[in-house]
Amino acid sequence: MLEETWWKRGVVYQIYPRSFQDTNDDGIGDLEGIRRRLDYLVWLGVDAIWISPIFASPMADFGYDVSDYCAIHPLFGTLEDFDRLVRDAHHRGLKIILDFVPNHTSDRHLWFEDSRSSRSSSKRDWYIWRDGKPDGSPPNNWISNFGGSAWTRDERTGQWYLHSFLPEQPDLNWRNPALKEAMFGALRFWLDRGVDGFRVDVIWLLIKDEALRDNPPNPHFQSGQAEINRLIQAHNADQPEVHEVIAEMRRVLDHYGERVLIGEVYLPLERLIAYYGRDLSGVHLPFNFQMIFAAWKASEICRLVLEYEHALPEGGWPNWVLGNHDQPRIAARVGDAQARIAAMLLLTLRGTPTLYYGDEISIGKVQISQDAVQDPWEKNEPGLGLGRDPSRTPFQWDRSANAGFTSGTSWLPLSHDASARNVEILKEDPRSILILYRNLIQLRRSHLALSVGEFQHLHTEGELLIYERRHGAERLLVALNFGQEPRPLPLWGDRTQARVLLSTSLDRASGAVGPPMLEANEGVVLAVGLSTTIAR
Repeated sequence: MLEETWWKRGVVYQIYPRSFQDTNDDGIGDLEGIRRRLDYLVWLGVDAIWISPIFASPMADFGYDVSDYCAIHPLFGTLEDFDRLVRDAHHRGLKIILDFVPNHTSDRHLWFEDSRSSRSSSKRDWYIWRDGKPDGSPPNNWISNFGGSAWTRDERTGQWYLHSFLPEQPDLNWRNPALKEAMFGALRFWLDRGVDGFRVDVIWLLIKDEALRDNPPNPHFQSGQAEINRLIQAHNADQPEVHEVIAEMRRVLDHYGERVLIGEVYLPLERLIAYYGRDLSGVHLPFNFQMIFAAWKASEICRLVLEYEHALPEGGWPNWVLGNHDQPRIAARVGDAQARIAAMLLLTLRGTPTLYYGDEISIGKVQISQDAVQDPWEKNEPGLGLGRDPSRTPFQWDRSANAGFTSGTSWLPLSHDASARNVEILKEDPRSILILYRNLIQLRRSHLALSVGEFQHLHTEGELLIYERRHGAERLLVALNFGQEPRPLPLWGDRTQARVLLSTSLDRASGAVGPPMLEANEGVVLAVGLSTTIAR
């Protein structure tokens, strides 16, 4: 049943492990830190933890350059630490989702070292090697996502290898059956250890055009944009054959029962939905990033919600994301007041919500001085504002030094207001955004209308967005004011006796008759039909 599928009714919480909790004073978060904070996550109410990469890695791209898919980087701990984390998380009813990075490895992975040793290596075809052009230039014009050519010439064999990101991250050849089986073996290794699913990094890049044709120029490219936008990625991404690879990956997970496969897919909506797969044989949840890039206006949010709901394949389950480790934080984009509206939107729309660590305490944009920059993308293309460090700063736990994150020197600076914006202080404030997130998650957990119910758009006018969630006889109305002025709330028919369940300002009495007026930057959830609660 729909309400029994954990990844449909639950809330996913992303942890960037370097920045969650340090326990050995090296200034970098670790697995033991996550384990010690499990009770906080239970208190918050989330259902699953997605952990960004923790595998063995030289850390050229902070774990997205894997040197061993079946080992833990010592910075984060050991396999025993991981097993203990899984056991303790499961004991508390929390699921564990790992970040799987299948498009590329580190150039220090044993596979690549073998592959580059000679043209006759048995693993040569596990990566993408080609001769350069007669003039000595790369095999084609493809651009790395971090700037510069996507090809590097290896002096040992005289050929070029493809890397969609850093030269230290050579791309794997997913057309090779032996490579595929080795990668599926890595998935099984973690599934056998009790992992509940995977978020798959850059899944739409796994297959490249077999002929490696040049990409066409982008006529809309403008100065100041990332170099990758100079070309249309017609031949290095989103190839038709990728869907069969994903279906094979899905079959590996299906063998283990109720596991979830989530795909990172930065594509327009009409191409994104293809990643559900034919007959829903693809990823369970192709990440929907529309709200990250949308203009923060009621009309625009309404448009993208309706288009997404309409485009979903039959049986496809929606999902929503406000931010992640690659994008500016929601509070940095919309400000503290509207961050509360964003929280209510995320947790009341139909579909699985993913919450990024720190959004529940409204961490904004953290200023990173040039001498503190860690992100290789920022270093490769400085001055364009592409750096991801501001979204990866340490979590803020309490009033102590370094906000309780570390007793050492933090790998990235904390927010300037960390001593005032932290869990310890916000827990004490009954109207804080942290309490709002907790109350929203509790409300979602206790009402099937919010966790698995139907969605119906009711009204959008000016800065007001109003929709209804339904399950059986239960009907809950959500009204959001995206504006800076109070707005009258239009209620009609039997909705005139709607009862307040929750306000983003946390200052309306629960059970009171619905408000005739929404305050500036206020959202409310109202009960307008029979209330059928459940306990989980």
